[in-house]
Amino acid sequence: MDFLSTLKIDSTNKGVSTGTQWINSKGEIIDSFSPVDGKKIGSVTAADKESYEAVIKKAEEAFKTWRLVPAPKRGEIVRQIGEALRQYKEPLGKLVSYEMGKSLQEGLGEVQEMIDICDFAVGLSRQLHGLTMHSERPGHRMYEQYHPLGIVGIISAFNFPVAVWSWNSMLAWVCGDVCVWKPSEKVPLCGIACQHIITEVFKKNNVPEGVSGLIVGGREVGEWMAADSRIPLVSATGSTRMGKAVGATVAARLGRSLLELGGNNAIIISKEADLDIAILGALFGAVGTAGQRCTTTRRLIIHEDVYDTVKNKLVSAYKQLRIGDPLDQKNHVGPLIDKDAVRMYLDSIEQCKAEGGNFIVEGGVLSGPGYESGCYVKPCIAEAKPDYKIVQHETFAPILYLLKYKTIEEAIAIQNEVPQGLSSSIMTLNMREAEQFLSHAGSDCGIANVNIGTSGAEIGGAFGGEKETGGGRESGSDAWKAYMRRQTNTINYSTSLPLAQGIKFDV
Repeated sequence: MDFLSTLKIDSTNKGVSTGTQWINSKGEIIDSFSPVDGKKIGSVTAADKESYEAVIKKAEEAFKTWRLVPAPKRGEIVRQIGEALRQYKEPLGKLVSYEMGKSLQEGLGEVQEMIDICDFAVGLSRQLHGLTMHSERPGHRMYEQYHPLGIVGIISAFNFPVAVWSWNSMLAWVCGDVCVWKPSEKVPLCGIACQHIITEVFKKNNVPEGVSGLIVGGREVGEWMAADSRIPLVSATGSTRMGKAVGATVAARLGRSLLELGGNNAIIISKEADLDIAILGALFGAVGTAGQRCTTTRRLIIHEDVYDTVKNKLVSAYKQLRIGDPLDQKNHVGPLIDKDAVRMYLDSIEQCKAEGGNFIVEGGVLSGPGYESGCYVKPCIAEAKPDYKIVQHETFAPILYLLKYKTIEEAIAIQNEVPQGLSSSIMTLNMREAEQFLSHAGSDCGIANVNIGTSGAEIGGAFGGEKETGGGRESGSDAWKAYMRRQTNTINYSTSLPLAQGIKFDV
């Protein structure tokens, strides 16, 4: 476990930091156990109210200085963070894999996403532009500009323990904001590792203490952030239930929330699909990260003419899956995050059977050598109906539902009739079907793909979804605007003052 010492992870760790300074707190002790082997990796002392207040106050102070640093210079610091992440890519990728349970390849890929968002943010730092507009008043000019917002509170989920933080923080920093991050209490060591990495860069550049705050903790800490009027924007990633609570609390104080919540994603497989591509996209989409991606493929909506062919190919492919230690690159599927996730997986299987689902690939929990953690489960496939309650619900586990359709209109309707609206895909070589899927009358998701699975948008494209997914957008396009306040300016350079609506006001 050399990667732990490389990342300055100890057996006991402070969980509260303002950047270079680590604060003693009296919060609960959070033990991090690896789902890979069930072993304790380390423990973290969570934030208490006093240490939380210290972080927020330091962030407020830092913002007053940080916002005055020219945006391209802030971008240069983010560029250096990208270089530091390149240096620590291997150990951080291993930690992500070991603490969360995703494959090493996916762990390294997640760190690469962090590097990519740094590159994107560097370019963005020179493009934080508004508009110039013509005024109806002679001798007047109008324009709009974007200003730093203040403190950005980041609440991230366990399944992407480092990437989601970087999507938010790198953009927020080049925008002139400061950040306070609450990583998932299920993967706290990933948060501590990231804080150590950026600290090195911040020290070299004399970045004000408080630009990057870290507050490890459970639900209570997230509630403090949501209710705190000193935090104008809370970016929260997680379950729909969590998002509704955060959104309601933030809205009650008229703050802003950026929500990235559940996904119940589907692939439509047309009778005119390239089935080799379709099977590959569906396979990785369904079992990658053991089904614990918000973009995981939960439903396959298959044309009746190719239904049996697709079903048989999938059953054959599932037989070839290797389940085991995700740090061993020979394995395809690692563990679920913890035993609570295993229980939800088992409950969903039972509910599906109770509603009439037919499992063509059975699920179950694996035991024996290599599976001591009790978190390894079998990816499974069930034939189901679109109206099953369990099909409408997102289970964060590798359970795939097969649904049958006759017409493209029916397929799109099935795709859209779930409460979530994150990612979607159609596999077809028929241009009309593809274009219909992407039209106003097509997919209602924030991401809609053709001949690629239900992956998220690449860095540079805005990531996020509609309906119960929350409506937030991160990591690309004009998502940066969410981290800034917008201001419209009118300048009078004439010798008169024409009043609005032609009003005469003589004095």
